[in-house]
Amino acid sequence: MNNVTLVKNFLIQEFMPDVQASELAGDYDLLTNGVVDSLGLLKLIAWIETEFGITVDDAALDPDNFRTVDAIDGFVARASVPAGAS
Repeated sequence: MNNVTLVKNFLIQEFMPDVQASELAGDYDLLTNGVVDSLGLLKLIAWIETEFGITVDDAALDPDNFRTVDAIDGFVARASVPAGAS
């Protein structure tokens, strides 16, 4: 299962139970549209850390990293690259 599918499944399970994965566009703004609030954002970040084995440090806490499925996927991809790799 790819990261986008994992992220969509988590978001739907936790925040959007009446939505199908195929209906959740990659660029749908989860924050502006009120799907994920501040507490939900903390839950999402904790899940990302556990699911992908990465640490979200203070510098990465920019809401834009978690605004959309595409942004989350990009963040996970960047955070998963070992230090010094390009």
